[in-house]
Amino acid sequence: MTVLGIETSCDETAAAVVRGPADRQILSNTIRSQIDEHAEFGGVVPEIAARAHIEILDRIIAEAMQEAGCGWDDIDAVAATAGPGLIGGVIVGFMTAKAIAMAAGKPIVAVNHLEGHALTARLTDDLEFPFLLLLVSGGHSQFLLVRGVGDYERLGTTIDDAIGEAFDKTAKLLGLPYPGGPQVEKMAAMGDVERFKLPRPLLDRPGLDMSFAGLKTALRTQAKKLEPIDDQTVADLCAGFQRAVSAVLAARTRTALELFKARHPDAEPVIVVAGGVAANREIRQSLLTAAQEAEARFIAPPMNLCTDNAAMIAWAGIERLQLGPVDDMTLSPRPRWPLDSTSAGVLGAGKKGAKV
Repeated sequence: MTVLGIETSCDETAAAVVRGPADRQILSNTIRSQIDEHAEFGGVVPEIAARAHIEILDRIIAEAMQEAGCGWDDIDAVAATAGPGLIGGVIVGFMTAKAIAMAAGKPIVAVNHLEGHALTARLTDDLEFPFLLLLVSGGHSQFLLVRGVGDYERLGTTIDDAIGEAFDKTAKLLGLPYPGGPQVEKMAAMGDVERFKLPRPLLDRPGLDMSFAGLKTALRTQAKKLEPIDDQTVADLCAGFQRAVSAVLAARTRTALELFKARHPDAEPVIVVAGGVAANREIRQSLLTAAQEAEARFIAPPMNLCTDNAAMIAWAGIERLQLGPVDDMTLSPRPRWPLDSTSAGVLGAGKKGAKV
C-alpha cells in the first residue's frame, strides 16, 4: 500500500509518501524547518509554529506528491500526527489530513508521533519484535520495551527535563544561538572534557529513570563562578555536559539491555535509538559502545529519519493499517499521548492526559 504521511507536531512541516510493508520504499520525504522563524526568540514559539504550518503545509504536501510521482488515485490512505506535540501545529496537520481523506475518499490513520519514532527501525532495518527503544528528543527521554504495534511498556523515563530540553537550556544559558543542541555539540568538539567534572544524576539508584535538571544546574553554577566566561570555557562546559549526558545514557542502556535479556531470553538483544538527540555523534558512539559491551545489536536510523519527519508517520500508518480497521473522522488531536497508556505519568497528569 502507498500512504501519504503528514507531520506538524513541532517546528518542522513535513510530508512524505511511503510504500510498504513488503517494499519499504520512501518515495518522497519533504521537510521544511522553521529555524529562521524561531531563532530570534531562542526557542520554538507555539503560535508562530502553527501559523508557519498553515502557510506552507499545502505546498509541502504537493511537493511530496510530485516527488513521489503519485496522484490521489495512487494513495491508499492518509496518516498524520494526531499528538503529542504543540497542539496548534498538531491541529493544522491533522485537520488538513482529515480534509484530504474526506475529499479523496481515503481512510485516515491517526498516528502517535512517538510511535512514528518507535517503528522507524522497522522501516529502515526490517526489525522484528520485540526490541528495546531509547527515545531521546526535545520533549521525551524514555526507555521502552516494544513488543508490537501499539504494545509498549515504559521501563524508565526522565523525572524532569528531557535530554533535548536540557541541551537547549544549556545552550541558552551559555549564550549560544538557537537551535541549542547542535551548537552545544559543535562547541563540545573544541572543549576539554576533563576540565569540569559534572554530576551523573541518579546513577547511584537502581532502575532506568533519569534526571537532567540537576546536571544543567551544576553547569550553571560552574559558569557563574567563572563569569565573565570566554569561548574556551564555554567549549569546556559543553564538553563536560555532553560527556555527562552520554555517560548516563550509556549506563542506563547497559541496565536496560540486561533487563531485556531477562525478559526475552530467546530474542535477539537489540537497542534502537530514535529522536532528534540521536543525531548527536558522541551520544551515538557511547550507546554503540554500551551495546557492544552487552553483546547486543545497535540500530540508529539515518540522521534525516532521527529528527521529526513524515516518512516515519506514513510508515506507522502502514503498520496500523495492517492491524485492521482505521480511525474515523471523530478523532481529535491531542497535546499529550503516552505510548504506554497503562503506566502512571511520572510528570503528572491533568485534563490533557499524562505527560509521559
